[in-house]
Amino acid sequence: MITVDLHAHTEYSHGKDSPAAMYAAARARGMTLFGFSEHSPRPLGYNYTREYREHLTSCFPVYVREVRELRERDPDGVLLGMEMDWMDAEQDFIRQAVRAYDFDYLLGSVHFIGTWGYDDTPDDWRQFSDRECSRHYEAYFLAMLNMVRSGLFNIASHPDLIKIFSVDAFRNWLTEGDHTDLVRDVLAAIRDTGMAMEISSAGLRKACREIYPGPVIMGLAADLGVPVTFGSDAHNVDDVAYGFDQLAAYARSFGYDKSVWFRKGERFEQAF
Repeated sequence: MITVDLHAHTEYSHGKDSPAAMYAAARARGMTLFGFSEHSPRPLGYNYTREYREHLTSCFPVYVREVRELRERDPDGVLLGMEMDWMDAEQDFIRQAVRAYDFDYLLGSVHFIGTWGYDDTPDDWRQFSDRECSRHYEAYFLAMLNMVRSGLFNIASHPDLIKIFSVDAFRNWLTEGDHTDLVRDVLAAIRDTGMAMEISSAGLRKACREIYPGPVIMGLAADLGVPVTFGSDAHNVDDVAYGFDQLAAYARSFGYDKSVWFRKGERFEQAF
């Protein structure tokens, strides 16, 4: 049984519920350790259609304070984290953000290719040819490789998020040419830098209807011995620990029986 959920958001970004409510839901669902990983503030120019940047930026200190209070009451059961958007052109901003607070761990995520938030709307993807999709997939994994090699993060979250609106084209891309070599390079870098790869149930709730990462990448990760974490990417209390029985069975089918978690950057291992 998975009892550690390391990916959760709150009302201080585009989530719906308070840290206290999210924590209560986690405890009710049998989580012995719950990690808060609110989105990082973002620079201007990296925009979503329904933008929440100003709200997040102004509320982020409140988020940190409230999670710290929960951690003080339950020091063995609560972790303070952040999901940092990797943006190749904003490395000074990123380094300042990840050092701003006493985070237990940091999720590294690629949500932007250049300044384009590719997971914003399916409308963008409907106009792309297979060649254009391929170019975006490659750019995504190259950005992820830069993120991993930066040495700033503990977990690579939802590692094939790029498939969200084009899962069939993405599956085809993985089987073509040397594309799996690029993905393998990313996974090897995750392992070699002491990071872990997230297995996320969020994809089951999204348009792709598939766990992040899909079977091809899971197989590569298992072959390389990449450590894994589990996350629901919860944005409300109903999402907490979502689909964890399915995630456990999925991970076991690739030979995993342990996951990892981080406190003050130190990695710990736990059977599930």
